[in-house]
Amino acid sequence: MISLLSIETSTKTCSVALSIEGERVFERIRQEEASHASQLGVFVWEAVTYARTHCKEIDAVAVSSGPGSYTGLRIGVSEAKGLCYGKGIPLIAIPTLTILAHAVAKILLPEGAKGVNAEDYPYLCPMIDARRMEVYAALYDIHLREIRPVQAEIVEKDSYEEYLKKRSVLFCGDGSNKCRSLIQSPNAQFVDFIYPTAAAMIPLAEEAFMRKKFVDVAYFEPFYLKEFQATVAKNKVFLERK
Repeated sequence: MISLLSIETSTKTCSVALSIEGERVFERIRQEEASHASQLGVFVWEAVTYARTHCKEIDAVAVSSGPGSYTGLRIGVSEAKGLCYGKGIPLIAIPTLTILAHAVAKILLPEGAKGVNAEDYPYLCPMIDARRMEVYAALYDIHLREIRPVQAEIVEKDSYEEYLKKRSVLFCGDGSNKCRSLIQSPNAQFVDFIYPTAAAMIPLAEEAFMRKKFVDVAYFEPFYLKEFQATVAKNKVFLERK
């Protein structure tokens, strides 16, 4: 039996899931800003304890690899690496936008559907809020084939116009709210309730494990897309005068 631990911390949602043979058997999730550092270790410990109680050690750890919150990604990847080092097990990295796109595709496709025509379904555009009017976004078809690679972009009224002329585009993720008032095409669709979670990673992690698609535990780094930008302290003037 294959037992996988999945970790997702790329947004304000902090979540952990344990799966055995592709079936979710344990999940912890919390949607709250700045809770990752205090909650992730607890969630992981509970998941590992659950696995041991059911006589099954974890075979691999899957982690959401970004883009997303700089701090959240570092916390999640650090936890995942520590587990892999300590247990001598492989690490799997799943792109965050692929997790979002997969969650939507699972809703749109009939259960067990195979060989469907991608042209009969909308493009999937997962978006993660990157502050102000910027988002991290990519474009996929229903089979999760990449139509446009991930990039950081400022949302404008003509964004995605070339794709919207071809067929419907389904925008999802916490960054998609920025598009609602700007993109007025009748082919633009929006889904509010989709966000990346560890449970949504399970099928992708299972597939990666079967294909032995692992990353180097020592050298793997999250995909930040943009460099971390430190803010200026509010008491900067006071400190300079001191």
